[in-house]
Amino acid sequence: MARPLPELRTIVDQIDDELIGLLERRASLVDEVASAKREAGLPLHDPDRERLVLERLGARAKGKFPAPAIEAVYREIMSACLALQQPMAVAYLGPEGTFSHMAARSLFGLGVRYVELPTIAAVAEAVRRGQVEYGVAPIENSTEGSVSYTLDCLLDGGVYLRREWILPVEQALLSRAPSLASITRVVSHPQAFGQCREWLGRHLPHAQLVHASSTAAAAREAASDPCAAAIASRLAAELHGLPVLVPAVQDRSENATRFVLLAKEDSRPTGSDRTTMAFSLRDGKGALRHVLEVFETEGVNLSRIESRPSREKAWDYVFIVDLEGHREDAHVARAIVELEQRCPIVRVFGSYPKAQKPA
Repeated sequence: MARPLPELRTIVDQIDDELIGLLERRASLVDEVASAKREAGLPLHDPDRERLVLERLGARAKGKFPAPAIEAVYREIMSACLALQQPMAVAYLGPEGTFSHMAARSLFGLGVRYVELPTIAAVAEAVRRGQVEYGVAPIENSTEGSVSYTLDCLLDGGVYLRREWILPVEQALLSRAPSLASITRVVSHPQAFGQCREWLGRHLPHAQLVHASSTAAAAREAASDPCAAAIASRLAAELHGLPVLVPAVQDRSENATRFVLLAKEDSRPTGSDRTTMAFSLRDGKGALRHVLEVFETEGVNLSRIESRPSREKAWDYVFIVDLEGHREDAHVARAIVELEQRCPIVRVFGSYPKAQKPA
């Protein structure tokens, strides 16, 4: 027989009081931790340490409280404690409600100062100039492929990849229109249109497609036009007071975007890393094949390769690759040295822990 409800609530209140007491004890150590870091010449924020703590705590989830919820709770605890040590600023492609905003909150919680910027280039520049500690930018979508704006920022230099984060993306159709038949134009970011191309062709073939700087900016624009709709997140719908007319309009149910953390330096080796880099080719028959042989010889696995126009000369191209391993791993380091002998341009954009793919 279940215990009486008042008794159960009293026990829950006692546990909550104990949790508050433990949080206070944790927070009281923050100043000591900060002092120890300063004396050792270490940065106050250590994302590698945070990642290890979250992984350890998530692995201890054996009971009814799920691991993702444990990680979410502790991310907020660490975010609040970090704010006590040092206020930190993180830039993202704004306005509020973009998927970049959602990724940033997933990475840092609510205890940091978020800076919304109008373009990915502005996010990268804020990191370069030291106006923010980190920037969050999309680099690849599972439906539409690479985000060229972010790749171009990496080619411009001055920022490195510190971490990656994979965010499941559900695109929703937001509108004040009473039905699909009333919609004359749809506003969104080009990447979102690409993710919903088939759905739009089936359900809104005659609507005008209008590009916006972000999905959240699209929601803001659609909010003032009863004949317009936006493709954006549910968070954008809440922030801009727009009804969700149709949920999940993306063409692929497993749609996800890979975000990267831009910083002034990359991450230390973890044993499960990825490196992103670029190289150019000298003119000659079989030039690309000869370069790719370097990776094969050293046993380096490439998980992605693509070409982008060079930032230095018209009609020249650079190849951007993701490879398994850290730049300090012996076989990866040897491959980079050999590439530097064969290629006019070799740039390592950063090594960072591999993110877990969503289930």
